[in-house]
Amino acid sequence: MGFERVSARPSSLGLALWPVAALFAALPAAAQPEPAGPDAELLARVRAVLEEVPLFDGHNDLPWALRDRVDRKLSEIDLASDQSGGERPLHTDIGRLREGGVGAQFWSVYVPVDMAGAAAVTATLEQIDLVHRLAAAYPDVFELASSADDVVRIHGEGKVASMMGMEGGHSIDNSLAVLRMAYELGVRYLTLTHWRGHDWADAATSEARHDGLSEFGLEVVREMNRLGMLIDLSHVSPATMHDALDATAAPVIFSHSSAYGVGPHPRNVPDDVLVRVKENGGVVMVTFVPGFVSPAANEWWADRQAARARLRSLHPGSPAKADELLAAWAADNPPPAVTLADVADHFDYLKQQVGVDHVGVGSDFDGIRAVPQGLEDVSTYPALLAELLSRGWSDEEIGKVAGGNVLRVLRRAEQVAARLAAERGPSEALIGDFPPPPPEPASWSEAD
Repeated sequence: MGFERVSARPSSLGLALWPVAALFAALPAAAQPEPAGPDAELLARVRAVLEEVPLFDGHNDLPWALRDRVDRKLSEIDLASDQSGGERPLHTDIGRLREGGVGAQFWSVYVPVDMAGAAAVTATLEQIDLVHRLAAAYPDVFELASSADDVVRIHGEGKVASMMGMEGGHSIDNSLAVLRMAYELGVRYLTLTHWRGHDWADAATSEARHDGLSEFGLEVVREMNRLGMLIDLSHVSPATMHDALDATAAPVIFSHSSAYGVGPHPRNVPDDVLVRVKENGGVVMVTFVPGFVSPAANEWWADRQAARARLRSLHPGSPAKADELLAAWAADNPPPAVTLADVADHFDYLKQQVGVDHVGVGSDFDGIRAVPQGLEDVSTYPALLAELLSRGWSDEEIGKVAGGNVLRVLRRAEQVAARLAAERGPSEALIGDFPPPPPEPASWSEAD
C-alpha cells in the first residue's frame, strides 16, 4: 500500500496517509479537460504484446480490501461480478482483470504497522491464506506461481499467475524462521518496511533508528538472497536503499514507487539510487498514487495539512469546528487533477535515466482510493501502455515494462538462490545475537 491507504490508522507525521485518499476521492478536482482515449491501433498493438508477455503488476492490495470489506469471507463476495459500484467499490474484479490484460500479479499480504509482534505474524498468515483460498475459489482464473517459469506457463494457459508480497518487515516479527516459512507459502518479496521503521530497518517516512539497516537487517537481506525472495525497497529510507544494495547479491525491486526526479515525494526513488538500481539489474515499478505522481498533488496535501494545523490552533477546544472549517477550505481549494499522462511522465523519466530494462508497473490498486484520470482500475493498463507507444516507445519496450523486466529479475534471483543454497544452509541468526536496537523515537507513539 501507498500512503493513501484504505484502512489503517492515520498519522500525525504530516505525510500523505489514508485521509488524503478520501479527500482526493470526495472533492472535485481542479477543472481539466478529460483525457482523450487511446487510439484503437495502439490498443491493438498493446493487446498483441500482452498475448506474448504477461502484464505483471508489482502491487495490488485486494487481499486487504477483502479483509476490510468482508472480513476475509470470500463466500460473501463474487469477484466474477462487477465490483466497481456501491458504497465500497473495488478497483479489482475478474472481468476488469481480463479487460486489463493482467497476466500476473503480486498480491500484497499487507498488515498495518500497528499490528506488531505475534499479531502481525498471525494477520499476515491470514492474508496469505486468503490468497490461497482466492486461487482455490476461482481456479479457472487464478493459479499460485512459485517461479518465473510458473508465471510464463500460467499466463500461457490464460490465467492470472499469482505471487505474494509481504509489505513491511514487521510481518516477520524479527524472525528468519518466519521469513522462510512465508517463502514456503508462496511469498516472493518482502518490502523491508512500511511507512514506519522497526527493529532492523528505517522507513522513508518516519524518524530513523539505524541510519539504514541494522546488522540483523543485513542478515535478513542475505537470507532473502539465499531463498530467492525479492528485496523490495518501496517504503524504505534512502539509507536503507543503499545498505540493501550494498548487501544484496540479487536484483532488487521497488514494487510501487515512482521517480523522485519527477515527483519529489519521500516514497519515490532518488536519482543516486536509480544509478545503483541499474548497476544491480533491478526494476522500479511505477505506482499510480496521485501524491507520488504529481508534485502539485503533493503540495496540495501539504497546504491542507498546514490549514488543518492552523484551524486546530485557532479552535483548540472545538475539533468539530476546526474540521468543519477545514472541509470548507478543501471545498474552496480542490486537489489538482492527476492523469494517466502524469504517470507516463515517470516512465519516460526512468527510461531516460536508467534505460527501459529497469522499469515496470506497480499500481497499488485497492490500496488507494484516489486514482489518476484514465487509470481508474485494473482494466486500464492497456491505455497506459498505449500512451507509451504514442510517445515513441516500441512494442518490445512496452513488453519489457509490462512484465519482461520483472520476470528477468525473478529468474536472476532464482539463479542466485540456487548458488547460495549450495554454499550455505539456512541462517541460524537471531536478532538477540546482535546489539539491541535503539529505542523507538517518542514521535512514533505521538504519531499513533
